[in-house]
Amino acid sequence: MRNSNKLVRGIGVKGMEYTTKEGRHTKEYSLWSSMLRRCTEKSWIKHPSYKGVTCSENFKSYTFFYEWCQSQVGFGNKDERGKSWQLDKDILAEGSKVYSEGVCCFVPQMINTLLIKCDASRGDWPIGVYWNKERGVFKSHSMDRDGKKRFLGCFKTPQEAFQAYKTFKEALIKEVANEYKEQLDSRVYQALMNYEVNEK
Repeated sequence: MRNSNKLVRGIGVKGMEYTTKEGRHTKEYSLWSSMLRRCTEKSWIKHPSYKGVTCSENFKSYTFFYEWCQSQVGFGNKDERGKSWQLDKDILAEGSKVYSEGVCCFVPQMINTLLIKCDASRGDWPIGVYWNKERGVFKSHSMDRDGKKRFLGCFKTPQEAFQAYKTFKEALIKEVANEYKEQLDSRVYQALMNYEVNEK
């Protein structure tokens, strides 16, 4: 079997049309290979949040993925720290389990981080809400734009604590979206401006 026909991660076809290395792996290949890795059971064991993630038939082709990247808004962008923008599958289709040409986009790490949910740490309470047994109150926390935990207050009910989180988070997402407005895909900008934080 020719090397170009060997499956990458047991899923993808590399082909011969585009190089995968220019001294080191190209940006396109690194993104593609990492995406394929997240679509494997081995990755699901280490990162349960990726369980069940797959990719479209088109994205299994490195040739297709390479060409798709070239036409995407934000693909060549870097953030203030010099880091390339990240491939995202959830902003245009919330909860999506499929990497595909129709829903994937490129966004700065800050935006990706803002949308991450820490399900395990909060238990059964709404997102952003924690029960403080010692004081007998519900606390609300959120990560700020710098990735630091921001205390939002103590509340009598989980609903009040969640509302504080929801208000803060949605305002922050809109603030960051407006800062990047001129660089973002218009579909991404609109999705961020319409983003609603749900309890779970």
